[in-house]
Amino acid sequence: MIFMMTAGNINVSRAEGFAVDMELILAVDCSYSVSDAEYQLQMNGLARAIRSSAVNIAIQAGHYKKISIALIQWSGTNNQIVSVPWTAIGSSNSIATLSERIRKLPRHVALGPTSISAVIAKSLHMFSNTPYRSYRKVLDISGDGRNNDGVPAHFLRDVAIKKGITVNGLAIINETPTLHHYFRNAVIGGQGSFVIKANSYEAYEYAIQKKLVREIAPLPIVQNTL
Repeated sequence: MIFMMTAGNINVSRAEGFAVDMELILAVDCSYSVSDAEYQLQMNGLARAIRSSAVNIAIQAGHYKKISIALIQWSGTNNQIVSVPWTAIGSSNSIATLSERIRKLPRHVALGPTSISAVIAKSLHMFSNTPYRSYRKVLDISGDGRNNDGVPAHFLRDVAIKKGITVNGLAIINETPTLHHYFRNAVIGGQGSFVIKANSYEAYEYAIQKKLVREIAPLPIVQNTL
C-alpha cells in the first residue's frame, strides 16, 4: 500500500521508507579554530537544545510528530565523520536518549582547515542514503570561519538547492564579526533558508535552540487551487 502526504505541492510516498516530518543533518565545526572547550560548549548546548520544551513542541506540531536527525563532525576536505547516524526522534525517551548521546560524543575529527563545501558534499551523500522519507531535507551548518579548503562553498550549496535540500547556517562570530554575511551569501540556500549568528561559543546554546525550533516547525500549508 502506498500512502501519500501532501505539503503544499510536494508529495511523499511511505512505500519508499519510514515517513518522518523532516530529515535534519547537524554539521558541527571541529576545525583548527575550535578548541576542545569550544567543542564541548557546542555538544552541551546542542544536547540541551534538543531536550528543550520549545524543540519538543516543534516536533509534536508535525504530521507524524517525528523527525530524523544525523550529526556530522567536520573540518578539512578529508575530515567528515558521521558521529550520529540517522536516528528518528519524537517520543520523550527517544529525544532524551539522543540528547545524552550527543552530550557524551568525543571529538572524532582530526584538526584541520575549514571545508564547508566538503561537509555539504558529505551531507548530499547521506541524504541520498537515508532510510527515512520526508518532504523536507535540511542541512544545519554551524561554524566559526569561512571555507578555506576545497572548492568554494557556494558550488556545493547550489547542488544541494537543485536537489531540494535547504541549507541553513549558524555563524559563530567570535573571531570573524562579519561571518554571518558570508554564510548568507555563500553557504545558505533553498526553501526558507536562513542564518543565525552567535556572538560567542557561550551563546551557542541559545542560538542553536532558536535555530532548531525555526527549522523543525512545520512549514505553512499552501492550498492547491488546481
